[in-house]
Amino acid sequence: MADSSFDIVSKFDKQEIANAVNSAGKEIATRYDFKNVGASVDLAGEVIKMKANTEERCLAVLDVVQTHLVKRKVSLKHLDVPEAGPRLSGKEYHLDAPLKEGISQENAKKINKLIRDEGPKGVKSQIQGDELRVSSKSRDDLQAVQRMLREADLDVALTFTNQR
Repeated sequence: MADSSFDIVSKFDKQEIANAVNSAGKEIATRYDFKNVGASVDLAGEVIKMKANTEERCLAVLDVVQTHLVKRKVSLKHLDVPEAGPRLSGKEYHLDAPLKEGISQENAKKINKLIRDEGPKGVKSQIQGDELRVSSKSRDDLQAVQRMLREADLDVALTFTNQR
């Protein structure tokens, strides 16, 4: 019997993010607490740009965006919110949150080590660019690895694709 395998990737659906940002923008335009504060949100390429006239309002815009992303089943781990918070630019506060996609080498090594140490014995994993390929003779072992990785507290959003 041939080996079964799957790939571990960290990708997001760009259309779902665009839909979440658009619906968050509509909510911000109609909500009473955002009236006359210059609050707005838009998607510019791979960056969600938020702005408002106070730091608190800018963080509230971020909260609305995060709520809409969760409703659309997009992991918040894809959102790279700066630690410093909103920055003052003229009379407005701006917050740019880039979107993260792909698994870094450091995280790939961490996941690889986790699979080797805690996973079932017959499972092999190898790093291929910004994704990992996991293979085993037993599909049950692969499902056990997926369950283990879902429960692990990793700082990347994982998706399992290409299951054979």
